[in-house]
Amino acid sequence: MKVLVTGVAGLLGSRLADWIVDNTEHEVIGIDDLSGGFLENVNKKVKFFKLNLSDDVKKLESVFEKQKPDIVYHFAAYAAEGLSPFIRRFNYKNNLISSVNLITNSIKYNIERFVFASSMSVYGNIYNPPFNEDMKPCPMDPYGVAKYSVEQDLKIAYDQHGLNYTIIRPHNFFGIKQNIWDKYRNVLGIWMYQIMNNIHPTVFGDGEQKRAFSYVDDSIIPFWNASQRKECIDEIINLGGIKEYSINEALEVLLNVTKTNLKPQYVEMRHEAKYAWSTWEKSENLLDFKHNTTLEDGLKTMWAWALKKPNRKRFVWNDYELEKGIYEYWKKE
Repeated sequence: MKVLVTGVAGLLGSRLADWIVDNTEHEVIGIDDLSGGFLENVNKKVKFFKLNLSDDVKKLESVFEKQKPDIVYHFAAYAAEGLSPFIRRFNYKNNLISSVNLITNSIKYNIERFVFASSMSVYGNIYNPPFNEDMKPCPMDPYGVAKYSVEQDLKIAYDQHGLNYTIIRPHNFFGIKQNIWDKYRNVLGIWMYQIMNNIHPTVFGDGEQKRAFSYVDDSIIPFWNASQRKECIDEIINLGGIKEYSINEALEVLLNVTKTNLKPQYVEMRHEAKYAWSTWEKSENLLDFKHNTTLEDGLKTMWAWALKKPNRKRFVWNDYELEKGIYEYWKKE
Protein backbone atom coordinates (compact mmCIF):
# COMPACT_ATOMS: atom_id res chain seq x y z
CA MET A 1 0.00 0.00 0.00
CA LYS A 2 1.14 3.55 -0.77
CA VAL A 3 0.41 6.40 1.63
CA LEU A 4 0.60 10.02 0.49
CA VAL A 5 1.31 12.58 3.22
CA THR A 6 1.10 16.32 2.54
CA GLY A 7 3.00 18.63 4.86
CA VAL A 8 5.50 15.82 5.32
CA ALA A 9 8.24 18.24 6.40
CA GLY A 10 6.13 19.64 9.22
CA LEU A 11 5.22 18.43 12.69
CA LEU A 12 2.35 16.01 12.06
CA GLY A 13 3.40 14.87 8.60
CA SER A 14 6.98 14.07 9.52
CA ARG A 15 6.06 12.17 12.69
CA LEU A 16 3.38 10.11 10.95
CA ALA A 17 5.77 9.32 8.10
CA ASP A 18 8.41 8.22 10.61
CA TRP A 19 5.93 5.90 12.29
CA ILE A 20 4.73 4.32 9.05
CA VAL A 21 8.30 3.72 7.88
CA ASP A 22 9.34 2.23 11.23
CA ASN A 23 6.25 0.11 11.91
CA THR A 24 4.80 -1.01 8.58
CA GLU A 25 5.86 -2.23 5.15
CA HIS A 26 3.92 0.50 3.38
CA GLU A 27 5.54 3.06 1.09
CA VAL A 28 5.28 6.73 2.02
CA ILE A 29 5.04 9.44 -0.62
CA GLY A 30 5.61 12.92 0.80
CA ILE A 31 4.64 16.34 -0.51
CA ASP A 32 5.76 19.67 0.94
CA ASP A 33 6.72 23.07 -0.46
CA LEU A 34 9.14 23.64 2.44
CA SER A 35 7.63 27.05 3.19
CA GLY A 36 7.09 26.12 6.83
CA GLY A 37 8.73 22.72 7.18
CA PHE A 38 12.31 21.58 6.79
CA LEU A 39 13.81 18.93 4.52
CA GLU A 40 15.80 17.53 7.45
CA ASN A 41 12.48 16.49 9.03
CA VAL A 42 11.63 14.17 6.14
CA ASN A 43 12.48 10.52 6.68
CA LYS A 44 15.09 9.31 4.18
CA LYS A 45 12.83 6.44 3.14
CA VAL A 46 10.04 8.80 2.07
CA LYS A 47 9.65 9.40 -1.66
CA PHE A 48 9.63 13.18 -1.51
CA PHE A 49 8.16 15.71 -3.95
CA LYS A 50 8.67 19.44 -3.46
CA LEU A 51 5.61 21.19 -4.80
CA ASN A 52 2.96 23.73 -3.89
CA LEU A 53 -0.53 22.25 -3.75
CA SER A 54 -2.25 25.44 -4.92
CA ASP A 55 0.13 26.45 -7.74
CA ASP A 56 1.73 23.25 -9.05
CA VAL A 57 -1.50 21.66 -10.26
CA LYS A 58 0.02 19.62 -13.09
CA LYS A 59 2.87 18.37 -10.89
CA LEU A 60 0.35 17.33 -8.24
CA GLU A 61 -1.70 15.33 -10.72
CA SER A 62 1.48 13.72 -12.03
CA VAL A 63 2.22 12.44 -8.52
CA PHE A 64 -1.19 10.80 -8.35
CA GLU A 65 -0.93 9.41 -11.87
CA LYS A 66 2.56 7.95 -11.52
CA GLN A 67 2.77 7.05 -7.83
CA LYS A 68 -0.78 5.72 -7.48
CA PRO A 69 -1.31 6.31 -3.74
CA ASP A 70 -4.00 4.38 -1.91
CA ILE A 71 -4.44 6.66 1.12
CA VAL A 72 -4.04 10.43 1.45
CA TYR A 73 -3.23 12.25 4.68
CA HIS A 74 -3.69 15.99 4.25
CA PHE A 75 -1.70 17.91 6.86
CA ALA A 76 -0.31 20.77 4.74
CA ALA A 77 -1.59 24.14 6.00
CA TYR A 78 -0.42 27.50 7.29
CA ALA A 79 -1.84 27.27 10.79
CA ALA A 80 -1.44 30.89 11.90
CA GLU A 81 -5.02 31.28 13.07
CA GLY A 82 -4.59 34.68 14.72
CA LEU A 83 -2.83 36.08 11.66
CA SER A 84 -5.40 34.80 9.16
CA PRO A 85 -7.61 37.95 9.20
CA PHE A 86 -4.64 39.95 7.95
CA ILE A 87 -3.58 37.50 5.20
CA ARG A 88 -7.00 36.49 3.90
CA ARG A 89 -6.03 35.77 0.30
CA PHE A 90 -2.99 33.74 1.31
CA ASN A 91 -5.02 31.86 3.92
CA TYR A 92 -7.72 30.76 1.48
CA LYS A 93 -5.26 29.92 -1.26
CA ASN A 94 -2.97 27.96 1.04
CA ASN A 95 -5.57 26.25 3.22
CA LEU A 96 -8.65 25.95 0.99
CA ILE A 97 -7.64 25.98 -2.70
CA SER A 98 -4.72 23.63 -2.00
CA SER A 99 -7.11 21.22 -0.29
CA VAL A 100 -9.60 21.36 -3.15
CA ASN A 101 -6.86 20.47 -5.65
CA LEU A 102 -5.92 17.49 -3.50
CA ILE A 103 -9.54 16.35 -3.14
CA THR A 104 -10.12 16.60 -6.89
CA ASN A 105 -7.18 14.31 -7.61
CA SER A 106 -8.23 11.94 -4.84
CA ILE A 107 -11.65 11.56 -6.50
CA LYS A 108 -10.15 11.21 -9.97
CA TYR A 109 -7.61 8.57 -8.96
CA ASN A 110 -9.90 6.54 -6.68
CA ILE A 111 -8.22 7.10 -3.33
CA GLU A 112 -9.42 4.57 -0.74
CA ARG A 113 -9.37 6.98 2.20
CA PHE A 114 -8.76 10.69 2.62
CA VAL A 115 -7.78 11.74 6.17
CA PHE A 116 -7.96 15.47 6.75
CA ALA A 117 -6.41 17.35 9.68
CA SER A 118 -8.99 20.05 10.29
CA SER A 119 -8.91 22.20 13.43
CA MET A 120 -10.69 22.93 16.67
CA SER A 121 -10.95 26.48 15.31
CA VAL A 122 -14.09 25.48 13.38
CA TYR A 123 -16.10 25.58 16.64
CA GLY A 124 -15.51 29.29 17.06
CA ASN A 125 -16.48 31.17 20.20
CA ILE A 126 -20.21 30.57 20.70
CA TYR A 127 -20.04 27.39 22.80
CA ASN A 128 -18.81 26.63 26.28
CA PRO A 129 -16.02 24.04 26.16
CA PRO A 130 -15.35 21.23 25.94
CA PHE A 131 -16.42 21.25 22.28
CA ASN A 132 -17.95 18.04 20.98
CA GLU A 133 -18.36 16.78 17.44
CA ASP A 134 -22.14 17.27 17.42
CA MET A 135 -21.84 21.04 17.78
CA LYS A 136 -22.47 22.99 14.59
CA PRO A 137 -19.27 24.81 13.56
CA CYS A 138 -19.26 28.60 13.70
CA PRO A 139 -15.66 29.71 12.99
CA MET A 140 -14.62 33.20 14.08
CA ASP A 141 -11.65 33.77 11.76
CA PRO A 142 -10.65 33.03 8.15
CA TYR A 143 -8.46 30.10 9.18
CA GLY A 144 -11.43 28.35 10.78
CA VAL A 145 -13.59 29.23 7.77
CA ALA A 146 -11.08 27.58 5.42
CA LYS A 147 -10.89 24.42 7.53
CA TYR A 148 -14.67 24.14 7.78
CA SER A 149 -15.03 24.72 4.03
CA VAL A 150 -12.72 21.78 3.36
CA GLU A 151 -14.78 19.64 5.71
CA GLN A 152 -17.91 20.52 3.75
CA ASP A 153 -16.22 19.85 0.42
CA LEU A 154 -15.15 16.41 1.65
CA LYS A 155 -18.72 15.62 2.63
CA ILE A 156 -19.87 16.52 -0.89
CA ALA A 157 -17.06 14.43 -2.40
CA TYR A 158 -18.22 11.47 -0.32
CA ASP A 159 -21.93 11.86 -1.09
CA GLN A 160 -21.51 12.56 -4.80
CA HIS A 161 -18.31 10.75 -5.78
CA GLY A 162 -17.83 8.10 -3.11
CA LEU A 163 -14.57 9.48 -1.70
CA ASN A 164 -14.24 7.87 1.72
CA TYR A 165 -12.93 10.38 4.23
CA THR A 166 -12.25 10.87 7.91
CA ILE A 167 -11.98 14.33 9.45
CA ILE A 168 -9.76 14.76 12.50
CA ARG A 169 -9.97 17.98 14.49
CA PRO A 170 -6.65 18.22 16.36
CA HIS A 171 -5.77 21.02 18.71
CA ASN A 172 -2.61 22.54 20.14
CA PHE A 173 -0.17 19.81 19.15
CA PHE A 174 3.50 20.26 20.00
CA GLY A 175 6.67 18.21 19.82
CA ILE A 176 9.94 17.56 18.05
CA LYS A 177 10.19 18.63 14.41
CA GLN A 178 7.87 21.58 15.06
CA ASN A 179 8.63 24.89 13.40
CA ILE A 180 9.66 27.10 16.31
CA TRP A 181 10.97 29.84 14.01
CA ASP A 182 7.60 31.30 12.97
CA LYS A 183 6.48 34.45 14.78
CA TYR A 184 2.77 33.74 14.43
CA ARG A 185 1.90 30.13 15.22
CA ASN A 186 2.34 27.37 17.79
CA VAL A 187 2.50 29.22 21.09
CA LEU A 188 4.82 26.73 22.83
CA GLY A 189 7.24 26.89 19.91
CA ILE A 190 7.08 30.70 19.86
CA TRP A 191 8.00 30.77 23.53
CA MET A 192 10.86 28.32 23.03
CA TYR A 193 12.34 30.51 20.32
CA GLN A 194 12.01 33.57 22.53
CA ILE A 195 13.60 31.86 25.52
CA MET A 196 16.48 30.55 23.40
CA ASN A 197 17.09 34.12 22.20
CA ASN A 198 16.69 35.75 25.64
CA ILE A 199 13.41 37.43 24.65
CA HIS A 200 10.62 37.80 27.18
CA PRO A 201 7.87 35.30 26.25
CA THR A 202 4.86 37.03 24.72
CA VAL A 203 1.39 36.58 26.25
CA PHE A 204 -1.68 38.08 24.59
CA GLY A 205 -4.15 39.67 26.99
CA ASP A 206 -4.17 38.52 30.60
CA GLY A 207 -3.00 34.98 29.86
CA GLU A 208 -6.11 33.43 31.36
CA GLN A 209 -7.20 31.91 28.06
CA LYS A 210 -7.49 28.15 28.44
CA ARG A 211 -6.32 25.44 26.06
CA ALA A 212 -5.51 21.71 26.18
CA PHE A 213 -2.10 20.74 24.79
CA SER A 214 -1.19 17.46 23.12
CA TYR A 215 2.21 15.89 22.53
CA VAL A 216 2.27 14.97 18.85
CA ASP A 217 3.42 11.37 19.25
CA ASP A 218 0.29 10.51 21.24
CA SER A 219 -1.72 11.23 18.08
CA ILE A 220 0.19 9.14 15.57
CA ILE A 221 -1.40 5.71 16.09
CA PRO A 222 -4.87 7.34 16.25
CA PHE A 223 -4.18 9.06 12.93
CA TRP A 224 -3.11 5.74 11.44
CA ASN A 225 -6.24 4.04 12.73
CA ALA A 226 -8.33 6.77 11.11
CA SER A 227 -7.33 5.49 7.67
CA GLN A 228 -7.60 1.79 8.50
CA ARG A 229 -10.98 1.39 10.16
CA LYS A 230 -14.29 1.29 8.30
CA GLU A 231 -16.13 2.73 11.28
CA CYS A 232 -14.15 5.97 10.80
CA ILE A 233 -15.55 6.63 7.31
CA ASP A 234 -17.70 9.77 7.13
CA GLU A 235 -16.80 10.66 10.71
CA ILE A 236 -15.54 13.81 12.41
CA ILE A 237 -13.35 13.14 15.44
CA ASN A 238 -11.71 15.52 17.92
CA LEU A 239 -8.15 14.59 18.78
CA GLY A 240 -6.17 16.16 21.57
CA GLY A 241 -5.31 16.56 25.21
CA ILE A 242 -7.52 15.81 28.17
CA LYS A 243 -6.31 18.51 30.57
CA GLU A 244 -6.77 22.22 30.03
CA TYR A 245 -4.29 24.87 31.15
CA SER A 246 -4.41 28.62 31.22
CA ILE A 247 -1.80 30.22 28.99
CA ASN A 248 -0.11 31.52 32.14
CA GLU A 249 0.04 28.00 33.58
CA ALA A 250 1.44 26.55 30.35
CA LEU A 251 4.15 29.22 30.27
CA GLU A 252 5.04 28.52 33.89
CA VAL A 253 5.55 24.83 33.03
CA LEU A 254 7.82 25.77 30.13
CA LEU A 255 9.83 28.26 32.20
CA ASN A 256 10.41 25.54 34.78
CA VAL A 257 11.47 23.06 32.09
CA THR A 258 13.90 25.53 30.52
CA LYS A 259 15.14 26.79 33.90
CA THR A 260 14.83 30.41 32.87
CA ASN A 261 13.98 33.50 34.89
CA LEU A 262 12.58 35.48 31.95
CA LYS A 263 9.31 37.21 32.80
CA PRO A 264 6.34 37.19 30.40
CA GLN A 265 5.68 40.22 28.25
CA TYR A 266 1.94 40.96 28.27
CA VAL A 267 0.64 42.57 25.08
CA GLU A 268 -2.81 43.46 23.78
CA MET A 269 -5.48 40.77 23.53
CA ARG A 270 -6.07 39.11 20.16
CA HIS A 271 -9.37 38.28 18.49
CA GLU A 272 -9.63 34.67 19.70
CA ALA A 273 -11.74 32.32 21.80
CA LYS A 274 -11.07 32.83 25.50
CA TYR A 275 -11.72 29.20 26.42
CA ALA A 276 -11.27 26.44 23.87
CA TRP A 277 -10.71 22.73 24.32
CA SER A 278 -12.48 19.62 23.10
CA THR A 279 -13.90 16.30 24.19
CA TRP A 280 -11.78 13.22 23.54
CA GLU A 281 -14.08 10.24 24.21
CA LYS A 282 -14.84 9.65 20.52
CA SER A 283 -11.13 9.47 19.71
CA GLU A 284 -10.68 6.88 22.44
CA ASN A 285 -13.54 4.75 21.11
CA LEU A 286 -12.75 4.98 17.39
CA LEU A 287 -9.02 5.67 17.25
CA ASP A 288 -7.60 4.17 20.48
CA PHE A 289 -6.30 7.57 21.54
CA LYS A 290 -4.37 7.62 24.81
CA HIS A 291 -3.04 10.76 26.43
CA ASN A 292 0.28 9.28 27.53
CA THR A 293 2.49 12.37 27.67
CA THR A 294 2.08 15.18 30.18
CA LEU A 295 2.70 18.76 29.16
CA GLU A 296 5.85 18.85 31.27
CA ASP A 297 7.31 15.61 29.87
CA GLY A 298 6.50 16.58 26.31
CA LEU A 299 8.11 19.98 26.74
CA LYS A 300 11.25 18.39 28.20
CA THR A 301 11.61 16.23 25.10
CA MET A 302 10.88 19.12 22.76
CA TRP A 303 13.27 21.48 24.58
CA ALA A 304 16.13 18.96 24.41
CA TRP A 305 15.48 18.65 20.67
CA ALA A 306 15.25 22.43 20.16
CA LEU A 307 18.60 23.04 21.85
CA LYS A 308 20.28 20.92 19.19
CA LYS A 309 18.77 22.86 16.29
CA PRO A 310 20.46 25.75 14.47
CA ASN A 311 19.42 29.25 15.47
CA ARG A 312 17.51 29.89 12.26
CA LYS A 313 16.30 33.31 11.19
CA ARG A 314 12.79 33.90 12.43
CA PHE A 315 10.01 34.03 9.84
CA VAL A 316 8.24 37.40 9.83
CA TRP A 317 5.71 38.68 7.30
CA ASN A 318 7.13 41.70 5.50
CA ASP A 319 3.82 42.80 4.01
CA TYR A 320 0.42 42.06 5.47
CA GLU A 321 -2.53 42.09 3.10
CA LEU A 322 -4.49 44.12 5.67
CA GLU A 323 -2.95 46.30 8.37
CA LYS A 324 -6.13 47.81 9.79
CA GLY A 325 -6.55 46.45 13.30
CA ILE A 326 -3.29 44.51 13.35
CA TYR A 327 -1.79 44.10 16.81
CA GLU A 328 0.96 46.43 17.92
CA TYR A 329 3.27 43.57 18.79
CA TRP A 330 3.20 42.32 15.20
CA LYS A 331 3.97 45.82 13.89
CA LYS A 332 7.34 46.03 15.61
CA GLU A 333 9.35 43.90 13.19
